[in-house]
Amino acid sequence: MRTIGIRRMVTTRHGGHSASPYASFNVGEHVGDRPEAVAANREQLAARMGLPVQRLVWMQQVHGRTVTVIDGPQLRPVPASDALVTAEPRLAVAALVADCVPVLLADPMAKIVAAVHAGRVGARAGVLPAALEAMRRLGARMKRVEVLLGPSACGQCYEVPDQMQLDVEARLPGSACRTRRGTAGLDLRAGLCRQLAAAGVTRIGVDPRCTIEDPTLYSYRRDGVTGRLAALTWIE
Repeated sequence: MRTIGIRRMVTTRHGGHSASPYASFNVGEHVGDRPEAVAANREQLAARMGLPVQRLVWMQQVHGRTVTVIDGPQLRPVPASDALVTAEPRLAVAALVADCVPVLLADPMAKIVAAVHAGRVGARAGVLPAALEAMRRLGARMKRVEVLLGPSACGQCYEVPDQMQLDVEARLPGSACRTRRGTAGLDLRAGLCRQLAAAGVTRIGVDPRCTIEDPTLYSYRRDGVTGRLAALTWIE
C-alpha cells in the first residue's frame, strides 16, 4: 500500500486580526474575541493551508474523552467532543489549546488522522487511548501511527496541589514532576508519551515549547483572558 502525505500545522499568536488581549491570531470562537476577527483569522489560516475554510473542522471541547469520527465538513463545531478522527482527504481536524496538550496522530498507510485536545482532565480520563481505539477500528495499526505532541504547559511551570498531582499520576503514570520552585507539578506530555508507548506507538515527536514561557503562544495560566492556538492535521 502506497503511503500518502500527512500535513500538520500549529499556529502561534502573531500575524492575525484580533485586538488585545487576544492579539493577534486567535482562532478560538469561545473566548470573547470579536467574531469577525476570529473568522478573518480562520480564513487566513485556511488559505495558508491551501484548503477552503469549510474544510477545517473544529470541536466544542469539554475536557472529556469523547471521540467523534467525521467524514465531511461540519457546519458548526462538533458538539461535546475532545478528539476528531477522519479518513477523508483534505479535511483538516483541529484542536484548540492555551496550555493543554494538542495531540496530532496519523497512520499514513491507512490514511487516517486525528486531532486530540488532552488537558489535565481529558488526559486523566483517557481521551488519547479512546482516540487510538477509534483509529484502530477504522484500520489503523499502532506500529504505524505517528504522533506529534504540541506545545503546552511544561512540567517546570505547571504547578498543581499535591492531591491533584497524585490523582492524575494514578490515571496517567509518568506525569508527576516537580516544578522549578520545587512544588508538585504535572508534565502531561511525559505521561502521554508513556501512555502511547504502552499502546504500542513508538513514532512520537514532541514540540518542546512551553505555552506559559513562550510569549509567541497563548497561555490561559499566564494571561487569563487570552486566545487559542490551533493544532491541525489533514491528509494530503
